[in-house]
Amino acid sequence: MTFNDFKLDKTGDGLLPVIIQDATTLKVLMLGYMNEAAFEKTVSEGRVTFFSRTRQQLWTKGETSGHYLTVRSMYPDCDADTLLIQADPAGPVCHRGTTACFDTLEEEGFLRALSRVVRQRHAQLPEGSYTTRLFIKGTKAMAKKVGEEAAEAVIEAVDGNRDRFLYETADLAYHLLVLLEAMGCTVGDVERELALRHR
Repeated sequence: MTFNDFKLDKTGDGLLPVIIQDATTLKVLMLGYMNEAAFEKTVSEGRVTFFSRTRQQLWTKGETSGHYLTVRSMYPDCDADTLLIQADPAGPVCHRGTTACFDTLEEEGFLRALSRVVRQRHAQLPEGSYTTRLFIKGTKAMAKKVGEEAAEAVIEAVDGNRDRFLYETADLAYHLLVLLEAMGCTVGDVERELALRHR
């Protein structure tokens, strides 16, 4: 497959629309555009490079954030006017810090929404916030709290107390989100790890 194999007359600007999909979770991550130079650089380096229409120059996704998109496979569509790239993202793809640029229902699930609140608390450290206090105490204290909440959930499960088990599991999930943020990880990172094991 070469850039010249694509039919670009529909766009009028000679740019190829490119859809990026997580190669593991199959979640659609973003849309970008390539000119021939961006396409060739992507193929030769194995990292997704776009042509920035705003800056009118090549732009390798992740060159400032470190969240590169490593190419796993590339597929032209049936009309040869769009390219699908399945890639392994090194972190959040959107500039907002979210897994993807599209706010799908999956992205808006409560755990992900709570994860974004935790990320904001970490960045802003507002006074009076319990989450702020956890970040100030540090990773060791957060990890200890996750262990305590896990133990409490286990106790309630062994005792067969469903309501208390759910309550303690919710505490565990919250504290685990805080620890994930402290470790520079996301819910998406956990999903990718689980998906890799499933394969």
